[in-house]
Amino acid sequence: MAHIDRRKFLALTGTLAAGAALAACSSPGSSSSGEAASGDASTINFWSNHPGKSQAFEQELIARFQAENPDLTVNLIDGGKNYEEVSQKFNAALSGNDVPDVVVLSDVWWFNYALTGAIEPLDGHFEAAGVDSSDYVDSLLADYNWNGNHWALPYARSTPLFYYNKAVWAQAGLPDRGPATWQEFDEWGPRIQAVVGGGKLAHGWGNAVDYLGWTFEGPIWTFGGAYSDGFDLKFDDEKTIAAGQFLKDMIHTKKYAAVSSDIANDFGAGIIASTIASTGDLSTITQNASFEFGTAFLPSADGQPGCPTGGAGLAIPSKISEERKVNALKFIDFVTNGANTAYFSQNTGYMPVRKSAQEDPSEIAFLDANPNARTAVDQLAKTRSQDYARVFVPGGDKIIGTGLEQIALQNADVATAFAGVQEQLQQIIDRQITPNLPS
Repeated sequence: MAHIDRRKFLALTGTLAAGAALAACSSPGSSSSGEAASGDASTINFWSNHPGKSQAFEQELIARFQAENPDLTVNLIDGGKNYEEVSQKFNAALSGNDVPDVVVLSDVWWFNYALTGAIEPLDGHFEAAGVDSSDYVDSLLADYNWNGNHWALPYARSTPLFYYNKAVWAQAGLPDRGPATWQEFDEWGPRIQAVVGGGKLAHGWGNAVDYLGWTFEGPIWTFGGAYSDGFDLKFDDEKTIAAGQFLKDMIHTKKYAAVSSDIANDFGAGIIASTIASTGDLSTITQNASFEFGTAFLPSADGQPGCPTGGAGLAIPSKISEERKVNALKFIDFVTNGANTAYFSQNTGYMPVRKSAQEDPSEIAFLDANPNARTAVDQLAKTRSQDYARVFVPGGDKIIGTGLEQIALQNADVATAFAGVQEQLQQIIDRQITPNLPS
């Protein structure tokens, strides 16, 4: 398949067939009827999964907003335990009029709703809501750009980090840092395993539910492979297969790693000596770990970035009234302003999404006192946009994660498992995406 430039693809004005919107879900509704959903414009319903266990911090942000906007009321509504459940609930709501004013959408969900017109292009409302989009971190804001508009604004944005147990590292005679490359870590793994002993492991990977397709994307790149180049799938590339073989060997041959169903808690409990987890897990790990730990950039190789961005933004349904849209955007702008994104970042581990946050005195002091949190901010310049196969192909993340689980949990042949992943993704691309690409 010919390579499709990301900017050209994102400039498409056509929409995908309804079935492309959500794999295994009913097709999202849209505002094409022109009929606005009912709702009180003075009440903002905010649907969130409370990323990074942030419910209390979201409530604090809401209290700050209402103190400055006493004519507006914000209801924090539990949209589900993770991004997938929020998206499913939002998708179901689109068939009726009971939709939120603001909804959390992750990196793998917003684009589907933009394509179907279910969420609002925001730029036309910036002036009315008082939004200065230039204050958002450029790369994070650009992630939501399509067809000349931004369809969400950055909120709980993250990268994976390498977390390691400093005491174990010292016992193994390792330098106090993360591995420079995955090949170096492969040398360290058996030494770490000898220190932690039976019942524990040198390294833990998250499962498919814990976004294995995201955390293993960086290692794939450092081996010279990829999930895709545009929509040209690369699971049959020998370098991609080599990365998958590395995953298999560290688990089944060298036996110093495994898949965990809860990497943040397992690391905090000392069951695994290192892991790749979100910056959003930093606060939880800091609270739970009884030992000193460090964070580091993900390993890279020969100038190849080994870390993708991720996380979620805040979007507004297109079918609510214009007044509701403006009030919703005022809320989004407020909770992500310099001071508030600094507060949210300091308490959750997510990245501050505004440039002005870097000048906030509390943020400067916090990063000076918390080098583990600084890692994510410093690593941002060395990240890479995610492959289409994971974020633009409906259901891609789950398909990729399940394929990696087959290798990690079932000791499946790498080439065979990846061939199955490629076949599933190619069918979706051929049926739902290729017919809508420009000739």
